[in-house]
Amino acid sequence: MSTPGPTALVADDEPLLRRALVRELAEAWPELEVVVQARSGSDAVAGFEEHQPDICFLDIHMPGLSGIEVARRVGRRAHVVFVTAFDSYAVEAFEHGALDYLVKPVEPGRLDETVARLKERLSSIQPATDTSGLLDELAARLKMRADPDKLRWIHARVGPVLHLIPVEAIEFLRADEKYTRVAWCDDTGERLEALIGTPLRQLLARLNEEQFVQVHRSVVVNLRKVSHFSRNENETGNLHIKGRDEVLPVSRGFLHLFRQM
Repeated sequence: MSTPGPTALVADDEPLLRRALVRELAEAWPELEVVVQARSGSDAVAGFEEHQPDICFLDIHMPGLSGIEVARRVGRRAHVVFVTAFDSYAVEAFEHGALDYLVKPVEPGRLDETVARLKERLSSIQPATDTSGLLDELAARLKMRADPDKLRWIHARVGPVLHLIPVEAIEFLRADEKYTRVAWCDDTGERLEALIGTPLRQLLARLNEEQFVQVHRSVVVNLRKVSHFSRNENETGNLHIKGRDEVLPVSRGFLHLFRQM
């Protein structure tokens, strides 16, 4: 009689990302059976208690219970892998401890490394590592950064393709009549653009104000993507984005943002 393979739970409130991870796991680890897919923290806890999977892949930011709270309830009964949009505070906590993590979008090489570690842990027939102290540290770090009203992703359709754009990848937003033009750089380095129906003002209200600033009535820019600033004689200016030829206008009322550049 064959020995049953390992089982897993995958929890993420973004259906596209959840299904993508399940597909990637099927390719990287065919023997692994995903027995639960959850869209919230409470669903993840209920699914875990019913199916008792060996491994839990948990999105950190979920409605209701967070991935950290789910991990606390799971305790040492399963191995936990956190899946997160890039957050330097969170990743630093992971890299200095025993917690395993994947950054969205998940890279195949990184997933292979995680799978190899999980196989080794499962073969040792030992309970999962006690990470309660590290979970407390991670929760404290994220509490300083958390804001449920802030955008993490923007959905944009280009032809038949629906893009799920992390806000960190956005270079600038520009009002275009009734639409907003989103310009971003994907994980391959390709520069892309798309029109979405959400007004620029509405998007700005949900972006991190330390990273995204309005520089013109029709332009919002990600400061981390700015190459350099040039001042014009008429008390306006121009912003240059890394890797792009397009020049963005800076109106007189926003020049003070770039006095140190």
